[in-house]
Amino acid sequence: MAGIVNYIKESFDELKNNVSWPTWAEAQSLTVLVAVFSIIFSLAIWGVDTVFSKVIKAYFELI
Repeated sequence: MAGIVNYIKESFDELKNNVSWPTWAEAQSLTVLVAVFSIIFSLAIWGVDTVFSKVIKAYFELI
């Protein structure tokens, strides 16, 4: 049990002293960037799915 507690303490120390955290403004702009690209990517997947669905439907109607 002492090993787990020591691991958690060292992890917090690592996060506090050795990790370079972004500024609040930078974090906000990166969050917006991720949200925009997520929306664009989901719309692209939806579009490809719609096209494939119509192609497969047309194929099975021909058979």
